[in-house]
Amino acid sequence: MSLKSINPTTTASWELLNKHFEAVKDVHMSQWFAQNNDRANQMTIKWEDFYIDYSKNRITEDTLELLLKLADETKLKEAIDKYFGGDIINKTENRAVSHTALRCPKDKKVFIDGVNVIPEVFEVKKKIKDFSNDIISGDRKGYTNKPFTDIVNIGIGGSDLGPAMVVDALQYYKNQLTTHFVSNVDGDHVNEVIKKLNPETTLFVIVSKTFTTQETLSNSTTIKDWFLQSASEQDIKKHFVAVSTNIEKVKAFGVAEANIFPMWDWVGGRFSLWSAVGLSISLSVGFENFDQLLSGAHKMDEHFKNEKFESNIPVILALLSIWYANFFKCESEAVIPYSQYLNQFATYLQQAIMESNGKSVDRNGKKVNYQTGNIVWGEPGTNSQHAFFQLIHQGTKLIPSDFIGFVKSLYGNKEHQDKLMSNFIAQTEALLNGKSEEEVVLELKRQDVSDDNIKMLTPFKVFEGNKPTTTILINKLTPESLGKLIALYEHKIFVQGVVWNVFSYDQFGVELGKQLASTILSEINNDVTIVKHDASTKNILEYYKKLT
Repeated sequence: MSLKSINPTTTASWELLNKHFEAVKDVHMSQWFAQNNDRANQMTIKWEDFYIDYSKNRITEDTLELLLKLADETKLKEAIDKYFGGDIINKTENRAVSHTALRCPKDKKVFIDGVNVIPEVFEVKKKIKDFSNDIISGDRKGYTNKPFTDIVNIGIGGSDLGPAMVVDALQYYKNQLTTHFVSNVDGDHVNEVIKKLNPETTLFVIVSKTFTTQETLSNSTTIKDWFLQSASEQDIKKHFVAVSTNIEKVKAFGVAEANIFPMWDWVGGRFSLWSAVGLSISLSVGFENFDQLLSGAHKMDEHFKNEKFESNIPVILALLSIWYANFFKCESEAVIPYSQYLNQFATYLQQAIMESNGKSVDRNGKKVNYQTGNIVWGEPGTNSQHAFFQLIHQGTKLIPSDFIGFVKSLYGNKEHQDKLMSNFIAQTEALLNGKSEEEVVLELKRQDVSDDNIKMLTPFKVFEGNKPTTTILINKLTPESLGKLIALYEHKIFVQGVVWNVFSYDQFGVELGKQLASTILSEINNDVTIVKHDASTKNILEYYKKLT
């Protein structure tokens, strides 16, 4: 059964939220803190090693009550049951959305089309484990009998962003292997990677569900040609493996059938790092750590599936996001991890969130008359404080921000960690309270600034505050806690899609550009008259052809 189609703007709660918004939109959050000494406690969720404080958001208890009513009216609980039940909720592609099955324990049962898929999932996990152990231990060697030193993941989109982000985030746990990622069809990109590699000691992991993706096949062919400059066709079987469903095409490329790891159509690309797409993760940090990543995600799955909505972390975060997007008309939200290890986290979320909910047609196929999707961006703190925080603090845009931090550092340098986390805590306080005119004047007087300069400088130094933030504080960055964090945002995406009444798991929007690129490529490669384009495109294409 597919999800019910309910236009959220037709619900009673949406109408009440509109009225409520008019009453609270100009209230400064500091007033609510002053009126309620227990606000911070009431708006904090403590779960396992996670501490979520959402009290610095422009909401009251009434706001929450109405948002939770909106979740009920849009049948969120029923949708969650279908999500975890293997129902065909990706109706436009006639597929279940069951990436959560990939992180279930062995004794669970998940039925898709009447078949329990867990035994098959564990067969693939065993294959990942055995293969990873053989490569890491050196038992499996290259064509000159040398152990592998480097891994190259060749993929794009979900076949690249998820594994690349996790490998980067778990650098502390990595083994002796060095992992590289090739994604862009830009030939300079692939050549920059391979010039550092020794073909005798490099393993290549090609990730492509259909084995037809232009970028991945182009890069794989370039790499194979480079490899064959010093090796034979037979040696491909020792150095190339693939994650794909297209067995025949992979074999035709030269990959041994035993080196092909399967994928399933009930796992979307941007949610596939938990599958064999995560092979490069397992190779980089070891299967045990990869398994802990999955275990953490499963714990968040259980929390999301079973916890009541008022203390359900993904539900609360999703409803806050909807509140800002649809009532405050915020166009974007920032994700600021105070860990350099999460340098690629916002990049990963950009695909996960914007490819999922960047839709303008509802589940009835009708054009929506309300905002969906969010522009997501971010950069680790404290770097970001020296980059775009000026705009968040004093700009004209309201930008809700998630602050993600860890209590303990991995290397145990408390002096550095205390400095990092003092910034983490201070920024949310500054965004909440700002700095009043009176505070600015007093500060300048203490600095012996002249009265004329005080009058001139004051407007530029006032911070209005009232900028919303959510704090996600985690004890320590481990494979398990990272799994929980990623799954948290996956479920936030799901909740938003349900309430916004869109199909979150197709991505037809990426196809048109690909189709046109194929036409243009044929015009570049063949001496044909260019007539099928608008004047601008035609001129650009002719200019490019003339210079090449």
